Amino acid sequence: MAFANNDQNNVRALLAVRRIAHSAIACSLLFFCLISGAFGQVAQDTQLPKAIDSEYRKFDDLVSFLRARNAKQFAIPSPKGIDEAKFVTIGGIEQWVTIRGYDRKNPVLLFVHGGPGDVTNPWTFVMFAPWEKQFTVVQWDQRGAGRTLRKTGPAIAPTVTVDRMAQDGIELSEYLRKYLGKDKIVIVCHSFGSIIGVRMARERPDLFYAYVGTGQVADETRNYVVAYDALLKKAQAVGNQQAIDDLTRVGPPPYKSGEGYGVQRRWANSFEGADQFLLGTLGLVLVSPGNTVQDINDSVAGQELSGQCLVRQSTSMGPKDLGLEFSIPMFIFQGVEDFTTPTSLAQEYEESIKAPHKAFVPIVGGGHFAVFMHSDQFLQELVTRVRPMAVPH
Repeated sequence: MAFANNDQNNVRALLAVRRIAHSAIACSLLFFCLISGAFGQVAQDTQLPKAIDSEYRKFDDLVSFLRARNAKQFAIPSPKGIDEAKFVTIGGIEQWVTIRGYDRKNPVLLFVHGGPGDVTNPWTFVMFAPWEKQFTVVQWDQRGAGRTLRKTGPAIAPTVTVDRMAQDGIELSEYLRKYLGKDKIVIVCHSFGSIIGVRMARERPDLFYAYVGTGQVADETRNYVVAYDALLKKAQAVGNQQAIDDLTRVGPPPYKSGEGYGVQRRWANSFEGADQFLLGTLGLVLVSPGNTVQDINDSVAGQELSGQCLVRQSTSMGPKDLGLEFSIPMFIFQGVEDFTTPTSLAQEYEESIKAPHKAFVPIVGGGHFAVFMHSDQFLQELVTRVRPMAVPH
């Protein structure tokens, strides 16, 4: 996700919003585990712990069955394909990387997740499955996030910086070129990951056929102000009085507490349809091949640590800090109604940069999570605009 304003009170407010969100995730998971109704049936029973344990075991058996089924359904059947999940030494630490694709001859696509710390490895197996027929898709739990954080522990925190993570991305790209036998790769970067990705593209253009940003961070100094105006206009356009009242009550940013940012986040997710989508990712983690509840815990821990480390480093970034001159093709595939990293700012950024080829591609019906919620449309644009650059003629 993107953040705005470098005032210390606003940074603390934003971190407070993240903590509230993580508590909501934990509560949602508890509800999900007990949804059978067993909790209510035995609330007055002195055997409550035993009853819950019994119901949880039934639930765990079901989840285990679904994981095994999905492992078969989403297996890579081609002998020319690749399906690997492992730790790779990057930047002096072991970092979690998955590599999946139907044909090793396909172009390599490295997905740089957002957040900070919001790993997508645990729940994108359904959305990215069609991509794996056109690309060898690589996902990476960044420093301080997901399974990488589980491996290193929180002592890694002092090294969780934008500079170090961009260098990690460059080292991973070099590894992928050598390991998979490619001259260059494609990078697709979501939300906060676009901060990392543009730096990778700027510093080592020789590694990449093209950069694709989505939920593109464009100007953190203006992000929440522009988003507020867009949200209020949307609320007025659709006649949502509750949204109008909430937004009017907190007023435009900057805010002295987390409430204002929380209101903006709530209505951004609502208008984008992301609230239901984000809750749905919890279920996907639980039934994803090779995953467990521990992956949810890792994700929450990674978002907390990464937020504390990285928010202050990125809140004052404007277009010049991100970079305005590039020597590789630069694409921005942006949801038409992105109220988190506003579409208008992303388009302004695309118009301001210089590159041998560039394009702003609107994803109709999409918001901040268009790459996931409209993954088929996103893939179509990748195949049409980007893949030909990476296929030998």
